[in-house]
Amino acid sequence: MSEILTQLGEKGADAVLNLTRKSLDAAIAKSCKDAQVSFPETNYYLPLINALLNIEVKSLGDLVKVLKEIEGLNLIPYLGGIFNKGIATLLCEEILAALAVLNNDHPKDGIGFIPDKILRSLGLQLVDGRISGIAVILGPAKDAPSAVGLIRDFQSKGIVSLLAGNIKGNTLQKQLEGKGVELGLENYIVPLGSDYLSVIYAVNFAVRAPLIYGGFKPGQWQGIAEYIRNRVPAFILLLGHVDEVIVATGFGGLAFGLPVITDLDVPQLGKIDTTLFEALVTEKDYKKLPSKCIITRGIKVKMAEVAVPVPYAAAFEGERVRKEQLQVEFGGRASLAFEFLTSKKEDEVEDGKVELTGPDIDRLEPGSKSLPLAIIVDVYGRKMQNDFEPVLERQIHRFVNYAMGLMHVGQRDMNWIRISKDAFTKGFRLKHIGVILHAMLHQEYSAIVDKVQVNLYTKKEDVEKLQGKAKKVFDERDERLSGMTDESVDTYFSCLLCQSFAPNHVCVVTPERLGLCGAYSWLDAKAAFEIMPTGPNQPIPKGRVLDKRLGQWDNINEFVKNKSNKSIDKVSMYSLMDSPMSSCGCFECIVAIIPEANGVMVVHRDYSGMTPSGMSFTTLAGLVGGGVQTPGFLGIGKLYILSKKFISAEGGLRRLVWMPKELKELLGERLKKLACEIGEPNLLEQIADETVATTSDELLSFLNKVKHPAISMKPLM
Repeated sequence: MSEILTQLGEKGADAVLNLTRKSLDAAIAKSCKDAQVSFPETNYYLPLINALLNIEVKSLGDLVKVLKEIEGLNLIPYLGGIFNKGIATLLCEEILAALAVLNNDHPKDGIGFIPDKILRSLGLQLVDGRISGIAVILGPAKDAPSAVGLIRDFQSKGIVSLLAGNIKGNTLQKQLEGKGVELGLENYIVPLGSDYLSVIYAVNFAVRAPLIYGGFKPGQWQGIAEYIRNRVPAFILLLGHVDEVIVATGFGGLAFGLPVITDLDVPQLGKIDTTLFEALVTEKDYKKLPSKCIITRGIKVKMAEVAVPVPYAAAFEGERVRKEQLQVEFGGRASLAFEFLTSKKEDEVEDGKVELTGPDIDRLEPGSKSLPLAIIVDVYGRKMQNDFEPVLERQIHRFVNYAMGLMHVGQRDMNWIRISKDAFTKGFRLKHIGVILHAMLHQEYSAIVDKVQVNLYTKKEDVEKLQGKAKKVFDERDERLSGMTDESVDTYFSCLLCQSFAPNHVCVVTPERLGLCGAYSWLDAKAAFEIMPTGPNQPIPKGRVLDKRLGQWDNINEFVKNKSNKSIDKVSMYSLMDSPMSSCGCFECIVAIIPEANGVMVVHRDYSGMTPSGMSFTTLAGLVGGGVQTPGFLGIGKLYILSKKFISAEGGLRRLVWMPKELKELLGERLKKLACEIGEPNLLEQIADETVATTSDELLSFLNKVKHPAISMKPLM
């Protein structure tokens, strides 16, 4: 260990500790020890303090106890205890940030604390590889063009950039915005704040991953640190400036296995006990910086080589093309448009053929910004099945969105595509949509797809004629799939994708119960198995029925027991109360029992208000994730609510007494149709939402008033 770095780190840690003492004393003098301290929308209080010290900070008085713990901190004994100084620095910085939030003067120019729900929403992208890493970037680049080049490189490699720090008021955020780069989580660029203190929001973001997904409890600091080192692909990129406080902060990052890469001349540090590879390295060439970061952290990047004239990566999936940026659009309210994928015989598909019939976007009539569009994709594969057609067709949305400057919404004949002026100027034309689909279908579905051809049509008469034929197939698919039930198949599928984050969680996907993330149906899992027979989606023959009402089979139980590292003995597919399925943390919704109402509520991730259970989504989520079974609580995909198997062991949809208005409206007509099918035509109006009840007393009053069926059902407990 470099003596210079150690001295700087110790000096910086002492400075931060002294500042924290003074700041806390001033806060208590200004307010009182009972003044509340918190970060918004989290179930983990001050997450770093909670995770490492097992202290639930709720007030300034609690911080006094924390400060005493920090002063005597001795978690990591080796390397002269410098890592204890680093961790102490991070803990102090979390206190300083919380005090600044209490005073309403932090953060500046950034989002600050990252809520639990955002971490949960990123979970699936982290485990399926769309997000390959997390760059915590401190300070601005040497100039604005270098900043753009650096970030674009990270985006193209699926790396999310968290920005903090400034040099003389200049920030990476300002450099990017000055060059017209769109920021935001959907673009994988998140400004945390313009000062260096904001780096703590990246740290307490990372430390929640083992709590949410890993099943670790607060205070299990060794397991938490090891989890971050091995499962959270993050690193620190330090640009342009260093001082003793930054060095101390860096030692805190190294304690969790997060290496530091910099463009500064500093002493190099090879592999140490806490890192997988090098701990501190310098790279001054900005074109080589992203690669150096990836190698140093050991990140595996899945890159798609797609021959289009714009950057292409998952980082651009959430990009929006606004009216002032628009070159041309298809579908939506602008024109007639649809997309359709079907399988053909081998001699009917010419692999790589992309053909446009009608005018391209550089042949628009003066003043026009829209065209009709039909995207017809024909595929052939020896292992291709008709049931896989809608699975592949749904990927058009994702594949088109990966192109920078393109926006795709919806599917089938409800799609909407926009192409930006910037993409057009760079040479993007309609044929490139075909190039994208050909390349990506081969890349991701090569096990079932051998040939792909794409035909595009922009003449209204062609689009209308082809749409009529496509609609017939859409209707046939819907009819075929609507008849698929759990009883109609003898094999279910596992989804173990999230085990990279939640090692003990096993998702079992059936025709009538999609994955709790909402992204994987039974057909998706079946197709995924065909594509990758050794992958996370494995067939599970149901075997002998153990309990038909609960939904238990001997083979399912045996599989779950083995794959959950023996932590779960049995699982009920249809029950909330008896051995319910575990959750990883990526769930779209939570089902929770409300005993006094003799029913259940459902709350989705985007609802931030209070529920009649007395808990918000964030608090409820703390009870459910990490791969554990929690009777009375269940993580689900929102469309499972529309399944006839939805908690059928407890009476199904009739038990649903409360859900947020937004979710009720989203499911609307489909929910009403299902209610009619089960003989409860008024159920939708009988289900309460936040406009009529946010407490159990209000809920009971409403349920009795509307005579909700749950009131007269058999007791849940």
